[in-house]
Amino acid sequence: MALNLIMLGPPGAGKGTQAERFAKKRGIPKISTGDMLREAVKNGTELGLLAKAIMERGELVSDTVMIGIVRERLDREDTQHGFILDGFPRTVAQAEELDRLMKGREPIVVIDITVPESELVRRLTSRVVCEDCGLNAEGVDPAHIKTTSCSRCGGSLKQRSDDNESVVRERLKVYRHATQPLVDFYRDRATFRQVFGAQAVERVEAELEHAVMHATTAGMRR
Repeated sequence: MALNLIMLGPPGAGKGTQAERFAKKRGIPKISTGDMLREAVKNGTELGLLAKAIMERGELVSDTVMIGIVRERLDREDTQHGFILDGFPRTVAQAEELDRLMKGREPIVVIDITVPESELVRRLTSRVVCEDCGLNAEGVDPAHIKTTSCSRCGGSLKQRSDDNESVVRERLKVYRHATQPLVDFYRDRATFRQVFGAQAVERVEAELEHAVMHATTAGMRR
C-alpha cells in the first residue's frame, strides 16, 4: 500500500527534518517545494529571481506557481509507491487542487506539527542552513558556521537572509493568515493527526510514526 503523506506546520516546526527522516525509513521520495525553489534561486532562473524577492519579504509564492511545480513532480514514476510533501499545500486552494491530482491514488495522510510561536522565533532566528543543498544544520551555533560544513553534502553553512526576527514574525503572520486554514480543511478527515513538535527530535519522530500508523489504518476503513 502506498503512503501519501503531507507534513503541515509553521516555519521552524521541524517538518523538513522529520519528512527527510521518514522518507529514508520508508524508501519514498520527500518532495520539498522549498528545495525546488532554492534550486531555482541558485540557478538564477526567472522563477528563482521572482521567488527570492518574494521569500525575502516573508511572503508566499503564488498558488499557480506551486501547483505547477507539484503537478509535474507527482507525475514522475518514483511517486507511484508513495511520497511525502513538505511545504505543500500551503493554502486551501492548493489543497483542493491536490485532492483533484490525487484521484485514483491512496488516501492522503495529513500530519500537522504544532509548536508555540515563541519557540518558532527562537529556532528560526538561530537557524543555520547549507548554501548548497538547503539542509538545516541542527545544533550548529551561528557563530561557528565558518568552521563547520554541511553533514550531508559538505557545503558551506550560512544564516538565511530571511531569518531575522522582523521577517520571521512576518512569515509566521502570513502562515497564520494563509496556511492555518488548512488545519480546518483537513481536521475532520479520518487521516488527519497532530503531533507536538516542541520536543526532542527523536520523541517527535516516534510520535509521528505512531500518528501515521493510526491515520493510515483509519484511511483504509473509509
